[in-house]
Amino acid sequence: MLTARRALATLFVVPAVTLATFALAALSPLDPLVTYLGDGFEHTGRAERDAISDSLGLDVPFWQTWWNWMANAFTGDFGASHSLKQPVTTVFAERLPWTLGLSVVALVIALLIAFGVAAVAALRPDGLLDRALERVTLALTGMPPFVIGLLAVALFAVTLRWFPVGGLTEPGQPVTFGGVVHHIVMPAVVLALSQVPWFALALRESVREALGSGAVREAQVRGLSRGEVLRGHIAPVSAAALIALMGARLPELVVGALVVEEVFSWPGLADATVEAALTADFALLAAVTAATTLVMMLGSWLSDCALLVVDPRAQVER
Repeated sequence: MLTARRALATLFVVPAVTLATFALAALSPLDPLVTYLGDGFEHTGRAERDAISDSLGLDVPFWQTWWNWMANAFTGDFGASHSLKQPVTTVFAERLPWTLGLSVVALVIALLIAFGVAAVAALRPDGLLDRALERVTLALTGMPPFVIGLLAVALFAVTLRWFPVGGLTEPGQPVTFGGVVHHIVMPAVVLALSQVPWFALALRESVREALGSGAVREAQVRGLSRGEVLRGHIAPVSAAALIALMGARLPELVVGALVVEEVFSWPGLADATVEAALTADFALLAAVTAATTLVMMLGSWLSDCALLVVDPRAQVER
């Protein structure tokens, strides 16, 4: 029932968020016409300026611009980006796969690290790894992704020269699978490290709670091996807690991906988003906002569905 309500809420949330985007862009002191014409603004006559402004829809109220954009969006036409001189669909087709790819790789890395470290730390309370986990996670939670990224660039790219500073390929080289893998390592690991503390600490606590539960004690009394206890009693409970946390952390993962893209010059949506914000590019701003909102809500919805599969009791609790 909750997942159905959340899916239905998307129909109202996305239009509201895009309307807010148009309203905030309209309040910006930036003049979209100036940014569109660039250096040619001073050499453009009043009549020509008015014609360009009318063609871009800059002279109508923001709510009317939003309404026209929404009506066209339902037909698959998201307008044209005046800052990038491209249709918005082209901008997304070229950049969105790289942002999603970076986010997915980072999430997988974060989960693998969190599972390994948290499980060992929870099974050996107050051990060396457990104490180290607390200190490292505390340090990482206080460091924004761009700081971790700059430190990684300084150490692994500039000093040790293990990885490239940024970009998708070497200058002048074609895009290859091996080249992409080599270039994605640092941004993906940096983005993963920004999420590891939350996943690792949540897993550690859920494993500890499961170890002290009556079901686990009963299983141990029955003579079940540690592996059977872990698979049958501890893993399902821990997975449920992790899945619930993933839904809550998804917005920060998306935002973190945009920040990391800027640090490593990754060809995702970050650069287009910054450019749209600086030039009050209504169409691109609205599309990026709508896409980000959809990804967050879809991720949260999928998290709820996965949680119901792993732990059916959640249906009753929710």
